[in-house]
Amino acid sequence: MLKDKSLLGNIGVQVVIAMIVGTLVGAMMGESATVFAPLGTIFINLIKMLVIPLVAVALISGAAGLGNSSNAGKVGLTTLGFFGLTSALAVALALVMGNLFQPGTGIDVASVESMFSAEYEAQGVLPGFWDTVTGMIPTNFFQSLNEANILQILVFCLFFGIAVSSLEKERRDPLINGVNAIVDAMVWMINKVMLIAPLGVFGLMADAVGSFGFGALMVVFKLFLVYVAAILIFGFVVYPVLVHVFTKTSAKKFLMAMKKPQAVALSTASSMATLPVTMNTVENELGVKNSTASFVLPLGATINMSGNAIYYGLVAIFFAQMFGIDLSLGAYIAIIATSTLGAVGQAGVPGPSFLVVAVLLAAGIPIEGLPLLFALDRIFDMIRTALNITGDAACAVIVDALVEEEAQVELQKQQA
Repeated sequence: MLKDKSLLGNIGVQVVIAMIVGTLVGAMMGESATVFAPLGTIFINLIKMLVIPLVAVALISGAAGLGNSSNAGKVGLTTLGFFGLTSALAVALALVMGNLFQPGTGIDVASVESMFSAEYEAQGVLPGFWDTVTGMIPTNFFQSLNEANILQILVFCLFFGIAVSSLEKERRDPLINGVNAIVDAMVWMINKVMLIAPLGVFGLMADAVGSFGFGALMVVFKLFLVYVAAILIFGFVVYPVLVHVFTKTSAKKFLMAMKKPQAVALSTASSMATLPVTMNTVENELGVKNSTASFVLPLGATINMSGNAIYYGLVAIFFAQMFGIDLSLGAYIAIIATSTLGAVGQAGVPGPSFLVVAVLLAAGIPIEGLPLLFALDRIFDMIRTALNITGDAACAVIVDALVEEEAQVELQKQQA
C-alpha cells in the first residue's frame, strides 16, 4: 500500500495518467473538449511567466561558476560540439529510416490536394550568417527579456556571467551567492506550479485530441510511425550509449532518471518549460555539478534540437517520396546542413515549426503539402521535445564527467 501511494504521489506518474485521461476525454467529447483548454493555458502561462527569468539567472550562475576555472573553454566547446554532432547524426538517422521504410510512398496525392497550400513559402527563408550573428546581440537587454528573445538573452547572460567571474573573490562571491539564491527561489516557484501540472496536462491533451482527433493522423500514419521509431532509437539507444561510454553513469540509471522530465516534456511540448525539472533531475539524481548544469541545460534548451532535426529530415524524405522526386547527393547534404542549422535556431517553446519550410526549399522539394502536418504539429512537437531534453541531460552528464576527469588528472600531477 505504501509503495502504491508513493507511486501515485510521483508527479511524473500523475502527468502520464493525466495525458491518458485527457486523450480519452478528448476522443469521446470531440470539439466540445475545448472547454478544458483554459486549464492548459493557465499552466503554460504560469510556466512561461517564470522560465525566462530562470534561464537568465541560471545562465549567469553557470557562466560565473565556470568562468573563473581552467575548464570554462573546454565546457563551452564540448557542449557546442556535442549539440552540433548529435543534431547532424539525428537528421542522418532520419534520412536512413526514411529511405528504408518509405513513409511517403503509396499516398494518392489527388485525394489530399484540397489540403495543399503555397502560403508558407515566404516563411522558409533562413537568415544569412551575419544576419544571425548581429541578430544575437541585444541592443536593449530589457527589451530582449520582454520579447523573450532567447538567443539575445543567452548572449548577454553568458557575457555578464563571465564578467562576474573575472572580479576579485571578495566582490565576486557575494554576487554569485545572490544569483544562486535567485535560482533556488525560481526553482521553488516552478516546483509549486508543477503541482497543478496534471490538471494542465489534462486540459492540453483533451483540447488537442478533441480539436484534431485521430482522423488527420491516418494520412501521415506511416510517417508518424517511422518518426516515433527514430525518436525512440535516438532517445533510448544513442544518448544512453553515449552516457554509458563516456561517463561512469550506466545507461539504465540515466534512462530511469529521465522518466519524469520526459513526461513533463511530452505534456508541455517545451524544452524551456521542462528546464527546472531537467535541472533538478540532472543535479540530484545524476550527480552533475550545479555550475555545469546551470551552463549546459539552459544553453541546450535554446539550441539543442535533435528531435527537430529528425522531424525536418523525415518530412523532407516524406514529401520527396510523395511527389516522386529522386533526391541527389547535393539535396541530402542540403537537408542535413539546413536541418542542423535550423534546429539550432528553433526556440525551446511550443508551436508550429516553420523551419521545415527552409529545409524543403533547400532540397528543391515542393512545400504545398505542409498543411497535412500542421494539424498534428502539437503531437509531433511533444515527442521531439522529450528527445531534445534527453539530449540536454546527456550532454550535461558527459561534460561534467570530462571536466571531473581532467580535474583529477591535474590534481594527481600536482601531488606528484
